[in-house]
Amino acid sequence: MASIALKSFVGLRQSTPENNSIVLSKPSSAALPHRKFRINASKSSPRVTGRNLRVAVIGGGPAGGAAAETLAKGGIETFLIERKMDNCKPCGGAIPLCMVGEFDLPLDIIDRRVTKMKMISPSNVAVDIGRTLKPHEYIGMVRREVLDAYLRDRASTAGATVINGLFLKMDLPQSKTAPYVLHYSDYNSKTKAAGEKKTLEVDAIIGADGANSRVAKGINAGDYEYAIAFQERIKISDDKMKYYENLAEMYVGDDVSPDFYGWVFPKCDHVAVGTGTVTHKGDIKKFQTATRLRARDKIEGGKIIRVEAHPIPEHPRPKRVLDRVALVGDAAGYVTKCSGEGIYFAAKSGRMCAEALVEGSENGKRMVDESDLRVYLEKWDKTYWPTYKVLDILQKVFYRSNPAREAFVEMCADEYVQKMTFDSYLYKRVVPGNPLDDLKLAVNTIGSLVRANALRKEMEKLSV
Repeated sequence: MASIALKSFVGLRQSTPENNSIVLSKPSSAALPHRKFRINASKSSPRVTGRNLRVAVIGGGPAGGAAAETLAKGGIETFLIERKMDNCKPCGGAIPLCMVGEFDLPLDIIDRRVTKMKMISPSNVAVDIGRTLKPHEYIGMVRREVLDAYLRDRASTAGATVINGLFLKMDLPQSKTAPYVLHYSDYNSKTKAAGEKKTLEVDAIIGADGANSRVAKGINAGDYEYAIAFQERIKISDDKMKYYENLAEMYVGDDVSPDFYGWVFPKCDHVAVGTGTVTHKGDIKKFQTATRLRARDKIEGGKIIRVEAHPIPEHPRPKRVLDRVALVGDAAGYVTKCSGEGIYFAAKSGRMCAEALVEGSENGKRMVDESDLRVYLEKWDKTYWPTYKVLDILQKVFYRSNPAREAFVEMCADEYVQKMTFDSYLYKRVVPGNPLDDLKLAVNTIGSLVRANALRKEMEKLSV
């Protein structure tokens, strides 16, 4: 168990060859790790006559924006439907360095470049993380309303039709080439709050509409465990903001969350303070109060300017593709355990799904079918499935008790751990380790776990 936890902590990531071109190569047809599908190329699919393939993207977050842009650039008639154009999802807003280059993000949408982090244990032992970062390396901190709007605008510039609307339901097609009929409320400038009921016929659908996905319900994709994330944006004085200029904090302990962590992440002129939990959703406000209490000296006198809460998926849905419908991002359940990272994986899955549709349709000239979407699903699972599994194990090993969390923070002090973890997080690739250092780290990991177990037993004796 310790060796598995070790591998997950240093960032088990399978390398992901990048191909940002819309003229795509044929993906590998290797079997999924957990289930085998026979992939049949759909080059014999009928041509679309008199128009290009029509695809609707439901949801305008990172997954939806990335998908819509890729579809539009690939010759597909694209519609993106999003209800909340100023959506401020309560996530920490951290993005890896590789996302900036891979998705060509302008630097002015990044509020802060975090080069230092403090991991703070249940007993308030603080470990400084970031000592191994190179001068040009950082974790980007963004506001979701800024990032999401940028990606949607770029999709619109590429040719996608962006609709301010609320997706309601869909009528399933009656044949292999018949359209899906989408029902939605259009909130244009004339109808305002009332909305105008409209329909739209499309050939395929990408569901990027979050944890409460109506697209997922429409294809009976099944349920999953979810966490509640709660976040407050707190405006603090300029003097206190200097402390968070390039620093983020993570708090672990039963007080801030029994199964996750609390955070203080810097934004442009305020800090985002939040926490999350799967197991004790009803106590989320109590955990949030504890997070503020742990950080009180650094945010004292601050004013809460916004309160946000949202469900966050804990594992992939049982079904993510059906016929000509695919789920991406939170709708598919692509949020990692332990770290809670989801922004990069949302944008990546949206782009990968759209690339599969562009390739399968020959740039919008042919009809697509389920086999085209399973190319995306197969590629995604082959690349990222191990990451999700080992991070799940890491969370179960180190987040199960306060003594285990103390051991986790103790491990974070090791510079080798920091280097391997940051390299894997920033670039989303496996970083080869030094065998001697790996062995040393394994011994230290086991020692930390043994000490944590001994401490747990002593605490149990005191509580009897």
